[in-house]
Amino acid sequence: MFRKDIRMSTKEPYYITTAIAYTSGRPHIGNTYEIILTDAIARFKRAQGFDVRFQTGTDEHGIKIEEKAKEKGVTPQEFVDEIAGQIKSNWDLMNTSYDKFIRTSDPDHVEAVKKIFKRFYEQGDIYKGEYEGWYCTPCESFWTESQLVDGKCPDCGRPVQKAKEEAYFFNMKKYAQRLIDYIEEHPDFIQPESRKNEMLNNFLRPGLQDLCVSRTSFTWGVPVDFDPGHIVYVWLDALSNYITGLGYDATKKEQPELFEKYWPGVHIIGKDILRFHTIYWPIFLMALDLPLPKKVFGHPWLLFGEGKMSKSKGNVMYAEELVNYFGVDAVRYYCLHEMPFAQDGTITWELLVERINSDLANILGNLVSRTIAMVNKYFDGEISNPMIYDPVDEGLISRALATREKVEEKMDELEVGAALDEIFKLLRRSNKYIDETEPWVLAKDESKKERLATVLYNLLESIRISAVLLESFLPETSQKILDMLQTNERSLESTNSFGHLETGNRVVKKPAPLFARIDEKEFFKRLEKDLKKDQETKKAPKAEPKKEEAEKPEITIEDFAKVEMKIGTIKECKPHPKADRLLVEQVDLGGEVRQIVSGISQFYKPEELVGKQVVVVTNLKPVKLRGVESQGMILCAANEEDLAIISPSKEMINGTIVR
Repeated sequence: MFRKDIRMSTKEPYYITTAIAYTSGRPHIGNTYEIILTDAIARFKRAQGFDVRFQTGTDEHGIKIEEKAKEKGVTPQEFVDEIAGQIKSNWDLMNTSYDKFIRTSDPDHVEAVKKIFKRFYEQGDIYKGEYEGWYCTPCESFWTESQLVDGKCPDCGRPVQKAKEEAYFFNMKKYAQRLIDYIEEHPDFIQPESRKNEMLNNFLRPGLQDLCVSRTSFTWGVPVDFDPGHIVYVWLDALSNYITGLGYDATKKEQPELFEKYWPGVHIIGKDILRFHTIYWPIFLMALDLPLPKKVFGHPWLLFGEGKMSKSKGNVMYAEELVNYFGVDAVRYYCLHEMPFAQDGTITWELLVERINSDLANILGNLVSRTIAMVNKYFDGEISNPMIYDPVDEGLISRALATREKVEEKMDELEVGAALDEIFKLLRRSNKYIDETEPWVLAKDESKKERLATVLYNLLESIRISAVLLESFLPETSQKILDMLQTNERSLESTNSFGHLETGNRVVKKPAPLFARIDEKEFFKRLEKDLKKDQETKKAPKAEPKKEEAEKPEITIEDFAKVEMKIGTIKECKPHPKADRLLVEQVDLGGEVRQIVSGISQFYKPEELVGKQVVVVTNLKPVKLRGVESQGMILCAANEEDLAIISPSKEMINGTIVR
């Protein structure tokens, strides 16, 4: 076995967050890029042995939300519930492994923000005054006349409105020099370095203005409990999520174990909100006497062609549409690989197809399929390694042994695209090794059969190492490859040596293609048809909804008979390991015990459900919810405010059919 010694794993806590997504509308692929990027970092840290906590969520308050809800004829809470659901569904679709999905409308967050605001006021960091200036509703930002660019918002370029109202202000000047000193003494605090220079030279050194931290012109937000009519300004509310999600309490000296364990962390955010995260947020933390984040990485934008994605420009791509065409891992690959560390990346349909065909179908997919095919053809699928080495093997083995270290170096610097490219360098080297060794020629000479077995073993082991390293970036693809090799050696630690792949095992007989090559002509013909249909749908006049159209269509007794429902008793109930709102129940149905996952944690505690009889739909197709299989559905009654599990009025035998 060939070995290269590199650092061992650790159980050190590692806290990483995305910015919380604003619930003003459906997230496009540019928004989704951030969660994919952060997920790759979180997964890799877990693989290294870090005790990772990964938080994401939604920012749900402000005048913009209040106005959009009014336009739609719903309450702000109803509006954000719908959009937050879309965002969470999108994050789940992209197979992201977050541990906490926080919403700023969560009651515990609201209460925590009230305490933070009150503490700032009581210690003299906040004072009451009057604001008069220009306000950008989409950015939730105030601007002076001199800060406007051509009379518009300097951040987004959209129109601003004159605003005058009573407000509380945070004394930013009190902490400004301290923050300048901190940034200069911690050169890695803001990444990339160009972003750090921008914050210092454009905002901090010229002098900070005091920050407006409350509003009185709307009501949808966190109320200032000691001054009715004032609402905590959305940025103070939103930024606080990074510590409220860990249970932080501004009124206590001793903090919850979760907070003490994980804070401070790493923030992954878009470059357009860097000012809020590297100036306002650190100053708020200084005022709370808390450590500053370990690092704030302002990632670049994913542009559609030459411009930033914008619904108003009509140049938007959505993750769910891309997944429908290409699959989850193909979309993850493009987003991660094609984004430079410090410059904006570009996404187009043409580039997507080109990258999938060249990298995923050819370099990766073709390597795996033809290697496994040769093992099946020449050795009936059995993996063996007689260790008949040749100098030509050195290039491949040394590249394989170096790859983990190179990937770790790039990931430590958050250069995720470069890290992914290191893995593909090993895959390219493996393809070259096939050309160098010509296994099909060796197969013709019986005396070289052991040499052929060694060559194929070297290829399989290089593929295994690549697959293990790919798990953080392409988790589904990684698992598929390792399953094809039927190996148990799947830890990052196993990539420290060359030769971990078990001999005597067999590869799968007929592996399914990892990535099918896309016929460009046929694809763009389909895409054009789909886009045209979509445009026609948008242009079609929308009929006024009628009450009867909202009702479910009538069904026959035969339709109803297709649904099988039985009485069961919940024997065990636990929180879902990866989703706060889900519970996992073990339900006794009188002859079998079914595992069922239900989104009812905000209405029931696990211990309340044990022993409760329920009605279960038993002939639903099993599905996985955040990685846990659910084998049915417990019936509930629900309205906008409450939910109740449906139970028989008297105790029944488990397994009794509901008719």
